[in-house]
Amino acid sequence: MWEAMEQLGWVKTLSSTGWMYASVSVIHYLTMFWFIGSMAVVDLRVMGVAAKNRNLSELSSQIFPWAWTGMVLAIISGFFMFLTDAGDWAPDPVFHVKLGMIIISIVFAILVQRGAPKWSELPEIPTSAKVIATIALLLWILTILSASEIPAMEGLG
Repeated sequence: MWEAMEQLGWVKTLSSTGWMYASVSVIHYLTMFWFIGSMAVVDLRVMGVAAKNRNLSELSSQIFPWAWTGMVLAIISGFFMFLTDAGDWAPDPVFHVKLGMIIISIVFAILVQRGAPKWSELPEIPTSAKVIATIALLLWILTILSASEIPAMEGLG
């Protein structure tokens, strides 16, 4: 199935046209940093490290819509990149680990987003919230680092 998708006309064009593939790659990386950076600001606020004077609920309600928009664009551009070598990437267990890390990171981002309004009403942000935000931030860092190493480790990409 994945090899057949590689053979679609527009995928072959994307794969064989340097500037097109490079453009999709740039979009992918920019939108990844856009959404992960946005989420990191909220995580750092929950941890008490950044934006200490900002209301957590207000900050998260302003940032998360932009973060999720960036994530959708990163997923779409990442899928386009995946399609160019789908037959190699789809069965790769290391690639599956990357996808799993992304899913776990998204779950923690959702936990932070849902918790932020409750936590901002309290006199002090609970330690458990700070732990969740710290784990969320560390997961995104690990996801980025592992994702950047996968092509080199697997000889793909």
